[in-house]
Amino acid sequence: MPLPTALYHLLLREGRTFRTAIDLLPRLKRVGISHLYLSPIFQATEGSTHGYDVTDPTAIDASLGGREGFSELARAAKEAGIAIVLDIVPNHTAFNLENPWLLDVLKHGQNSRYARHFDIDWSKGRLVVPFLGEPFDAARFRVEGDQLTDGTLSFPLRPGTAGDDIAKVHEDQAYRLTFWEMERDSITHRRFFNVTGLIGMRVEDEAVFEDTHALIFALVRSGEVQGLRVDHIDGLADPKQYLDRLAAALPDTPVWVEKILTGPECLPDEWKTMGTTGYESARALARVLTDAKGFEAIDAMWREATGRTGDFETALDLAKEEVIEGDLAAELLQLVELGRAALGPKAEAGDAWLREAIVALLRHFPRYRTYFNADTARDEDRRIMEETLAAAAQDLRTDRVARLLVDALLTAPTPEAERFRMRFQQVTGALLAKSHEDTAAFRWNRYLATNEVGGLPDEATLDVAGFDAFLQGMAPSHVNLTSTHDTKRAEDARMRLVAISHLPRQFAALWQDSTTLPEAEGVDPNLRWFIVQTLLAVWQDRDDLGPRLRDHLQKAMREAKEITNWTHPREEAEGKAQAFAAALLARWTAHLPEAATVLMRRADQLSLAQVALKFAMPGIPYIYQGTESLSYHLTDPDNRLPVDYSLLDTLDTPKARLTRAMMALRQAHPAFFENASAHADAPAPNRLRLIRDGDGRLEVTVALDGTDLPAGNIATDTGAVRMNWSGV
Repeated sequence: MPLPTALYHLLLREGRTFRTAIDLLPRLKRVGISHLYLSPIFQATEGSTHGYDVTDPTAIDASLGGREGFSELARAAKEAGIAIVLDIVPNHTAFNLENPWLLDVLKHGQNSRYARHFDIDWSKGRLVVPFLGEPFDAARFRVEGDQLTDGTLSFPLRPGTAGDDIAKVHEDQAYRLTFWEMERDSITHRRFFNVTGLIGMRVEDEAVFEDTHALIFALVRSGEVQGLRVDHIDGLADPKQYLDRLAAALPDTPVWVEKILTGPECLPDEWKTMGTTGYESARALARVLTDAKGFEAIDAMWREATGRTGDFETALDLAKEEVIEGDLAAELLQLVELGRAALGPKAEAGDAWLREAIVALLRHFPRYRTYFNADTARDEDRRIMEETLAAAAQDLRTDRVARLLVDALLTAPTPEAERFRMRFQQVTGALLAKSHEDTAAFRWNRYLATNEVGGLPDEATLDVAGFDAFLQGMAPSHVNLTSTHDTKRAEDARMRLVAISHLPRQFAALWQDSTTLPEAEGVDPNLRWFIVQTLLAVWQDRDDLGPRLRDHLQKAMREAKEITNWTHPREEAEGKAQAFAAALLARWTAHLPEAATVLMRRADQLSLAQVALKFAMPGIPYIYQGTESLSYHLTDPDNRLPVDYSLLDTLDTPKARLTRAMMALRQAHPAFFENASAHADAPAPNRLRLIRDGDGRLEVTVALDGTDLPAGNIATDTGAVRMNWSGV
């Protein structure tokens, strides 16, 4: 199969339908896009803004155009010579009353055909449904036909259980209605991270796999879909088994996986996949474009201004402890129970010892997960667990129970040990995601360019030799992204942040100016440091800038969980920071500081360098909607805002021209970009040169200090990028 020239990611929903995609096809064809990647298209919760809360995997969402609308899109794409890649969500569906399979389970309990489709612990008795705004009170409910209702929510009744005694009616159901706060530690289903409204699916069961994938198989086999992107593969019980089954069902269909690789981690060799969706590429590009000396200056300024000490790993360890005891308390309790069963009574390990040992192991586990299964015990996974045990032992009065648990993880000699191993591997990823991306990364505000999905803020820079080593490990089928719906900042907003490492004195001027605002009084300096960087990253002449900044700051504070949180927000505490942000925005609106202008000019040059490298590196370039020109969005939902393509087409920016030129080159010479090797070289100070050699030669030289470069075969207005090629 020919590799894609580029993947173009279009978000659907919120008014964007299959007709939107059809209308976009001529534009994509004109610039040379080979593959259109669509966010999930399956029936989702009414009003869903993203589609990952699937309610019915056997139907295409009517709000997008339904099955007929998708077929129309598929025909139009085929005529345009553009393939379709679908985002699929095997790990979970929506835990709500719109899910027909779940409704059947609520009605029939374990007798439902779908009782084993969902990851529910039926040994705990009735399924806990924490949907209520206050504790269950029979006096507030009544029976209407075959429903139990409070006038707002209606739940199906088990056949033959209707009656006047509401308390008894409730007791007779397969579910137990509870106050929503019970989700913290009393749920009986596996959820996506700490999102109780998303219930895990048991796709490791072949019947469940077939049922949840029937429509996907039909779309691929009919020729309407040519590739798949698997969401959150680390949430599955056995990713390798899943990919093997997918490959057997859909041979020769390219499959990419959303897998967050940390540090030197690589995809397991035995996985049948084209590669990851490419977060590690975004991370490598930001690091290699960061100025090391400038970063050191930023670090020193931040520590002096905020009084913060230590490193990110220490902050992450603290966040892990808080998250496992807080957001993931239900998962911790489940692991304690599973660990007790795995060790058996002969181990004589009480709950306190089990809890201590499990928390220590989770805290020191360094990546998203291991991949032990009944058939495989990779040496790398064994090493990771042994190193985790050694680190955890330092926190424990005795490591006896931890050693027993790790032995159960490594060998799984019983079904009980296998269940513990499976759930432990699923929880480590949820813990790292919530503690890293959604907690520590909103606390450790030193240099926000590094605070990305899979980012390592303690490793903010990458020298040329390190970048070259990264390039050597990349396969042609790997995806290179710089923005997506899940990145914390759009690619050009990130380059605004990278620019402060190049011009730390200019950022220092912005910081000092912000401290003179009266509203700075009483606001944590670390939070103010975050706000100054954020305003720089998002700054544009747009009417919606104020609300977007306000919403992002609210999210940042609640994710950080230092002065407020999502479940019990402290709006008065949030108010001071919001007032400071509003005052800073007003000052910049009245007169944009010269230091900000200089930083933005440097960022424009860095954005061009990032584009040039992304398109010239081994792998497949990934273009998130609208980022073919400049994009300054923040984390979702900000980065899900609709794109005005009519306006975008009038903005003939240097970035847009460079993107078109690189697309034309890749389209004209696909074999070169699939087969050529690539090396990084620094021929002079503040220069980075990427050289691709194969049946020809391509050289990309970028100026990291913003100075002009001699014109090449592709020239830009700023002179920040020069390209030459021959013989391709």
